[in-house]
Amino acid sequence: MLLAYRCALAAPNVTAAAVEATEFAAEADRLGVVSVPAIVIDGRLQYAGAVPEHAFVQRLLAAVE
Repeated sequence: MLLAYRCALAAPNVTAAAVEATEFAAEADRLGVVSVPAIVIDGRLQYAGAVPEHAFVQRLLAAVE
């Protein structure tokens, strides 16, 4: 989560938000989140599970290309 915020600070076209899936279950269901952490890009679930920082950045870059 911290890395997502750092990326958002570094890139003006990136925003980051953390949502507690147990507190916002309807939102998690709508997005298809069944495990955490989960990465949602442009309103679509892209990745689930923890990844190393370099993999997160690669996935983020691939999503915006």
